[in-house]
Amino acid sequence: MKKLVELEILGLSSNHSQSGSFTLVMGEVDGIRRLPIVIGMFEAQAIAIEIEKIIPNRPMTHDLFKSFAESFQFEIDRIVISDMKEGVFYAKIHCKNSLTEVEIDSRPSDAIAIAVRFGAAIFCAEKVMAEAGLEFSEDEKKEDTKPSSKPAVAKQSSAKESSLKDYSLDKLNQLLEKAINNEDYEKAARIRDEINKRN
Repeated sequence: MKKLVELEILGLSSNHSQSGSFTLVMGEVDGIRRLPIVIGMFEAQAIAIEIEKIIPNRPMTHDLFKSFAESFQFEIDRIVISDMKEGVFYAKIHCKNSLTEVEIDSRPSDAIAIAVRFGAAIFCAEKVMAEAGLEFSEDEKKEDTKPSSKPAVAKQSSAKESSLKDYSLDKLNQLLEKAINNEDYEKAARIRDEINKRN
């Protein structure tokens, strides 16, 4: 079995580089790494609505999934961000009932929206975390984790940097460190993706 890292939702922020998308920031439980994932507006809304405990007039798709699963006595055991290929994340929803256990392929955004509805644990394969995670020092983590019932909203980056393709690998690593220090998850994710393309 793959080594897994447990994650928690730290925040959602609008993504300035891709219109209509958001950056979902996941944090390693009892660790110092962050995993930023770019998700669509509808999935961001589905996650935010459940975190804020807002009840929509009519069931959303993820609420429908929950009702359907509960009607057939299925529980969501956990969700796992299982892989990353060419900058795209993959996830599995682990469902079970008294007779069987099944694994369903999913986009991470949908899997996380479902996990928050079921109160299911969210995990990430260590291989994915090692490749796509961003590391924070213990001091930065302490500052970032003030007690709150709601996830903190990640700081947004308004500055538009020049094309990352123009920078050397050394410069990109410096920019990545600066973005992490500024808690600019969105920019850090873009720089990380550019570094990964070159490796």
